[in-house]
Amino acid sequence: MPASLLFRPPLALRTFTTYLSKHPYRRQSKIFRHSAVGNGGCSLHSSARISTHDISCRAIQCAADIATDPALSPASKTQAPAIARRKRVLSGVQPTGTLHLGNYLGAIRNWVKLQELYETYFCVVDLHAITLPHEPKALLEATRQSAATYIACGIDPERANIFVQSHVSAHAELAWLLSCGTPIGWLRKMVQFKEKSQARGAEEVSTGLLTYPVLMAADILLYQTDVVPVGNDQMQHLELARDIAERMNSKYGGNKWKKLGGRGGRIFKVPDAFIAPVGARVMSLTDGTSKMSKSAELDASRINLLDDPKLIQQKVKRAKTDTFEGLEFGNPDRPEATNLLGIYSLCTGVSMDVIAEEVKGMRWGHFKSTLADAVVAHFKPIQQRYHEVIADNTYLDQVMLTASVLRIGLTKDATHMRA
Repeated sequence: MPASLLFRPPLALRTFTTYLSKHPYRRQSKIFRHSAVGNGGCSLHSSARISTHDISCRAIQCAADIATDPALSPASKTQAPAIARRKRVLSGVQPTGTLHLGNYLGAIRNWVKLQELYETYFCVVDLHAITLPHEPKALLEATRQSAATYIACGIDPERANIFVQSHVSAHAELAWLLSCGTPIGWLRKMVQFKEKSQARGAEEVSTGLLTYPVLMAADILLYQTDVVPVGNDQMQHLELARDIAERMNSKYGGNKWKKLGGRGGRIFKVPDAFIAPVGARVMSLTDGTSKMSKSAELDASRINLLDDPKLIQQKVKRAKTDTFEGLEFGNPDRPEATNLLGIYSLCTGVSMDVIAEEVKGMRWGHFKSTLADAVVAHFKPIQQRYHEVIADNTYLDQVMLTASVLRIGLTKDATHMRA
C-alpha cells in the first residue's frame, strides 16, 4: 500500500455507511439508504410517520455503536468473547510542528505504561491540525513522523491501536451529529477558543476552532472510552465531552431508544480523566510559567524529540533560570527551578526528594550540564528507533493499515480506501 494512499487526509473509509447497511434499524424503518453517488455515502430520508427525534435517535446510536458492533469486528469471527474486557483508553496528539519533550513526558511516555493495563487507542489527530493554517504536504509528512514517533517512544502496535484520525471517517461523521445537539453557548465558554480568537481577531478565526472540542468529544465517545489521559489545560474539553455524552444519553437513550427497538440504557459511556501526578505539564525553557508548546515562536523554548545532542545541550544551557542561591523544587517564586528539576527527575527516574538533596548546593551551570546529559541519554534510544521506523515505509504503512482497517472494525475491502 503506497504511503500516498495510506496517509492522504481525509481517507474515504465508509465505516458509517457500512454499519448502516447492516444495522437492523435500517431494515425496519427504511430511514437509512445507501447513496449510489461517488465512493458511497449515506443519505437520510424522513418519513411522514417518523419524527425528526426518531431519526436523530437512530443516527446517534448508529454512530455510537460503530466501534463495538460485532458485525464490523473481524476479530469477533475468530475469537471467543472475553469474560471481562479491559477498560478502554484513547488519546492523541496533533501532527503540527515537531513532537517535543513536553509531549513525550506529559503524554506519550504515560501511554507506554497504559498499554500494559488497558485496551489502548492512540491516534494522530490530523483533523484537529487543520483548524489553523497549514501546508498539506507538510501535514502529510508530519502525520507519518508522529506515527513513527509513537512507535519509537515505546507504543507497541501488537498491544495498542495506532492510527490516523482522518482514516476513520466516523470521527467526522459523529462530530456532525454531536454538533447538532450541542448548544453553541457551551463552545463559546471554552478558554482556548477565547484566548486564540482574541489573539487573532474574530474575523481571522475559523469555525473549526470553535467546534473542534465537539470533534474531540466524537473521538472519545466513538470508542466508548473509559479513561482519557489529559493535561490540566485539556480538562475543560474533557468536561465538555462528558456533558455532551450525558446530554445525548438523556435526549436519545433510555426508554426512547428502547421504544425504537434498541436495547435501551445509555448510548455513550461518560469518560473519566487520567492525569499523571508528575510530568503532566512540562513548561517552556524560556518561561517557567508557560507550557512547552509546538506553536511557540522560539524553538529555544522547547526540546524537540529529534534534536541532536549538541542542540539539546545548547538549549538547556540557555534555559531561563533565577538568581536565588541553590536549587529547590516546589517554590512558587521559582517556576524555572521546579520545571528543570522536574525534567531531570523524569529523565533519570530519580525521585524529587533524592534530587532535592543532591542539588541543593549546586549552581545552575553545573546542574544544566548534568540535565543536558540526562536528556541526551534518555532520547538516544528513541531517536535510533525513530530513524529505523521512518526509513521502513512498508512497516509503517502496514501498522497504519492494520489499525485503521482491521483492529478498529473497518471493512477489509480495499476499494473502500480510495480517496
